[in-house]
This record gives sequence, C-alpha cells and structure tokens, in this order.
Amino acid sequence: MTIFKTIHEVISAAVSEAVASGALILSGEIPAFVVEPPREAAHGDLATNAAMVLAKAAGKPPRAIAEVLKPRLEAHNSIAAVEIAGPGFINLRLHPEIWQNEIAEILRCGAHYGDSDIGKGVKVNVEYVSANPTGPMHVGHGRGAVVGDALANLMAKAGYDVCREYYTNDAGAQVDVLARSVFLRYREALGENIGAVPQGLYPGDYLVPLGKRLAERDGAKWRDRPESEWLPVFRQEAIDAMMDLIRGDLRIMGVKHDLFSSERALVENGGVDLALKFLEDNGLIYQGVLEPPKGKLPDDWEPRPQTLFRSTQFGDDVDRPLKKSDGSWTYFASDIAYHLDKFRRGYALMIDVWGADHGGYVKRLQSAVTAITEGKGRLEVRLCQMINLLKDGQPYKMSKRAGTFVTLRDVVDEVGADVVRFIMLTRKSDAQLDFDLVKVLEQTRDNPVFYVQYAHARCCSILRRAEEMFSPSELTLPALAQIPLGAIKSEDELLLVKGMANFSRVVEAAALAQEPHRIAFYLLELAGLFHGLWNKGNEDATLRFILPDDKGLTLARLALINAVRTVLRSGLAVAGCTPMEELRSESSAAA
Repeated sequence: MTIFKTIHEVISAAVSEAVASGALILSGEIPAFVVEPPREAAHGDLATNAAMVLAKAAGKPPRAIAEVLKPRLEAHNSIAAVEIAGPGFINLRLHPEIWQNEIAEILRCGAHYGDSDIGKGVKVNVEYVSANPTGPMHVGHGRGAVVGDALANLMAKAGYDVCREYYTNDAGAQVDVLARSVFLRYREALGENIGAVPQGLYPGDYLVPLGKRLAERDGAKWRDRPESEWLPVFRQEAIDAMMDLIRGDLRIMGVKHDLFSSERALVENGGVDLALKFLEDNGLIYQGVLEPPKGKLPDDWEPRPQTLFRSTQFGDDVDRPLKKSDGSWTYFASDIAYHLDKFRRGYALMIDVWGADHGGYVKRLQSAVTAITEGKGRLEVRLCQMINLLKDGQPYKMSKRAGTFVTLRDVVDEVGADVVRFIMLTRKSDAQLDFDLVKVLEQTRDNPVFYVQYAHARCCSILRRAEEMFSPSELTLPALAQIPLGAIKSEDELLLVKGMANFSRVVEAAALAQEPHRIAFYLLELAGLFHGLWNKGNEDATLRFILPDDKGLTLARLALINAVRTVLRSGLAVAGCTPMEELRSESSAAA
C-alpha cells in the first residue's frame, strides 16, 4: 500500500473515531477526500481536504472540523506534526523513517513499484495507429502509435486487462486506389513508360519494389486484362505488402499490438448487416433528408433521401448517413459494426487514439457505441495533434520516398526510436508538438529525453564505482533493502524519496485521465530532484553518494540511488523507452 493510501486510511479512521465519540456528527457517509503532496514543500509532506469536504455533512466550518481531527491525527505513530492552514486544509509532516522505509519498499518491488490495482482487472480495448494500409507510416501516425502504446502500458500498470488492437481499413475505396497505383508500377516494371503518376494515385517510390515483384512473378499476365480481373489480386497483394511495411515501422518503434482486425473481414462476415439490423429493430434507423451543412456547401451535396441513424438521440448534433449514394455502407456503418464486435468480445471500455483531423467524428461514434451496446459500452477517444518537424528551428523535409510526406522510419533513422517516443510524450496529445531533429539530440537539461536518460546513466555510474568498494553480494537489491536507512535524512535526500513515493499516485491519476504524457512529466521532475542532489555533492563533499571513509552511509545512499534507478526504469518502461546505462557526457565528479 502506498504512503498516500496509508495516510488516507489513517484520516478515515480519525473521522470514524470522532463520529463514534460524538465529537463529530455527520449526515450520511464520509464523503470522498484526497491526500496529496502540498503545493509547496515548506507546508509539509502531505495535505488533505478532508475537513473541507466534511463541512456540509457535519454542518460545521472546515477549520472547526480540522481542530477535531488534529489531536487524533497527531496520536498516530506515522505523523510527526499536524498544521491547519487557510480555511481548513490539513498539512501533515511524517516521521523521517516513513520515507526511509519507502526506499526499501522500492527495492523490494523492483519493476513492479508503482503498480496499482485501481483498474480492478477491467477489460479495456486500446486501438491505436490503425493507419490506412496505403503506404509506410508518416510522422503523424508515429505520434498516435506512441501515445496509444504508452497508454496501453500505463493502463496495464494501473491494473486493467488491456488488449492492444490495430484496425486495418482494407475495405474502402482507398485500397482500390492503392491497387491501381501498384498496377501502374507493375506496367512500369514490364518496360512501359508510365510518365508522371496521374493525379489521384499514390506517387511514392515505395510501390516500385512491389510492382517489380509482381512483374517477376506473373510476367505480362495482367497487363491487358480488364480491371475487374486484376483489381482484386493487386488489391490483396498491395494490402499485404503495405501491412508488412507498417508492421516493420511499428517494430522499429517498439510498438506492440495483440490483435490486427480487418474491416474487409468484418464486412464479408456480415458484421455490418448484423449491427445495422440491431439498430433497425430498435427503431434507430430511418429514411430521411438531412438539412444542408452550415457554411459553404460541398460541390457534391444534394438533398436526397438517405438511410440515417438517429444519433441525435444519443448526444450527436445531427443524424448520420449509413449508406452512400451507390448503396454501399459508409465508413460510419463499418465503424459501428467494428465497435459492436469489440463490445461482444468483452470490452465494455474502448479507447481509440485518432489523429486530430478526426475530431468531428468523435461525437457520432460515441453516440453509436451508446446505442449499439444499449448504454453498457463506453468509447473514449484520445486525439493526437499535428507534429511540426523542424531542423535547428527551421521547417524540415526529409526524403520523398513516400511521395508526399515524411516517413516515421526516416525520423527514427535520424534520431533513434527512444528519442522519438519520449519527445512524443512531452506534450499532451491534443496539443501541437514541435519536433526539432537537432534539439532532441542536444545533451543539455533543456532536452527532456537527455535529462531523464542522463539521470539514469548517472545512477548506473555511481553503482559501477561502488563495485570498487563493496562485494557484489553487498550491492544486490535484497541486501540493500535490509540495511539501516536512518542516515538518509537530509532535506534534499528526503525530497527525492518523496518524489519517488508519488509515482504510484501519478500512475493512477494518469490512467484514470488516460494521459500517458503525465508519466513523462513525472520523470522530468524526478530527474530534476536527482540532478539537484548530485549538484549539491559537487558543492559539499559530505553529500556525495560514495564516501570511502563511511561504509554505512555509503550503503544507505547506494540504496537510495538504486531506488531512483528503479523508478526511472519503471517510468521509462511505461513510455516504452530503453534506459541508458552510459552517456558520453557522463561525469562522475559528484559520485
């Protein structure tokens, strides 16, 4: 149990005792309250709003309630001091051994430190990337991939049963365009001068190898046949080849999926018909004519009868079409069926990670999920804004292998997967992100990925130096977890421990908010606390981590360093980054 939850129980017990003794009379249950770090470290170790939220139920001012709780909290052996602040906030100071014991707890838990059961094993489907299989992934896809993958890691750490899914949009018109683009490259491979790639087809050179492979395999078999014969063959070959490209891009990024679902398979297996029949049977589909869209009318808009879903009954702005003018299903119809399929697989909680250009689609699909699951399913959508790719502050364009965009692989080849992943998490996903290919490689404190990785590398440096002073058996985590830690008592050391103790609380809050960027922010704060303590050692030799003349204090500080390294590794694992054990700029002056 975390320190925050332990003290929450202590406060709950104090409230219950006050009620039992008649010192406090409540109408109803004890309302929810929080225990959190105070805004300023000078105010104490922890703060609670318990007295504030009890005021209404007790019919008393918050400060009066705080006065009732104060002596009961002071009597607990974990609490050194209680202070009532402002209108009734309660600030608590804990005995130093509470924080010292947390170091041993971190060492005992290892990689599992910060794990939570807040998810209670609830099944959640996290769908991310789901790029159309029309080419390699671009940088925008990369952000969704990182956010989705880190979010899945985060939810799993918080105790959810997570399925990581990729939905392949392989049934729409865009894959027919892809097939025609490949056929053009096939003709080119047969020796035909194709000239400029016609507008509307995919111009990227990444299709050239596929065209050549098909020409080598089939010769001129398809060249003079009607499209109706070659299109299905080229479409499937193209989809398979593009998914191989995409899987390769995901692999170099360390992005994992448990399941790849196919829109085409869903349609061919009758999934759309089944979902739409359910809506129709429940009176949620009708024939109608929509009002013209506001603003400038699209060129192809016409007031015609359409098959519509009553999405306004579930919070949408307008009812939505389910069929195109040619009688085929809309993307929306397929997406309804797909999310029903998720729900029937046991995922009442669904999280989709989309590009920001799909923001207008959120309300309609959420309304459809509510309808199709009869209110038992919930869809959350995390939007990822655009990335501005820069080089030393200037807009940057790399290779044109893709034809019209910068590929994710190009960026990874330039700066590395760990850098890409961490930088993608240094902004909230719905905020635009500047990605400067020069800045992200600078070894300065202004570069967040270097700052965090440098903290981990410094920890490793200290521990390597300690091997000169101690035997391997003395430096194992179980051995360090058993040593006396009373010597860890300076203000900066305890501040560092308090920062580590906050990790599980951050994990829970980030998972509930579905915001993995909070983990990156936390790692930056923890790295800052560690670097601050390191720098103090440069100024004061007594604060250094390795003191040859004081074995006991050195071992205690090595336990502290191992704890820091453990939490950094755990947080980096959520971000999907590999912790660096050595950096070229590393200095051991303050070790």
